[in-house]
Amino acid sequence: MDAMIQVKEFLDRGSVTAEKKANEFLATLQDEQVIDIKYFAGYRSNRDTSEQLSSILVVYRTNDHTGKHEP
Repeated sequence: MDAMIQVKEFLDRGSVTAEKKANEFLATLQDEQVIDIKYFAGYRSNRDTSEQLSSILVVYRTNDHTGKHEP
């Protein structure tokens, strides 16, 4: 069976929860499965406040062709 490229995105209004979830997910993968990790942090302004948004995208290989690799 050929390996498939998959992506998993972790979003959060701060960086702590996204980071924790991404690290938990990465712990389920072998080093050679991880292709790339992208991180984005920004701010969304509302009328009265602004909030931090964080996004972590993990690109990885899997032999699971169903697209499911949840720990």
